[in-house]
Amino acid sequence: MEKKVIIYTQETCPPCFAEKEWLKANDIPFEERDIRKNQEHMKEVIDLGASATPVTVIESIDGKEVIMGFQEDELSQLLKK
Repeated sequence: MEKKVIIYTQETCPPCFAEKEWLKANDIPFEERDIRKNQEHMKEVIDLGASATPVTVIESIDGKEVIMGFQEDELSQLLKK
């Protein structure tokens, strides 16, 4: 299983924009979930224990990693970029 990247965002979030641009620049496909446009996505973020965006979930055969905020070094390490 290839790693699946889900990023929870909202339109007024500069770090969300920066992370999406970083993912695109590194050719990493991702699914964006805007917490302001979908209440279920808001609930998912709260259930993850987050109080701010972006929140990134990386799912793989080994389980899932959750990253709070735009953590470029951690993303690079987990996604091998």
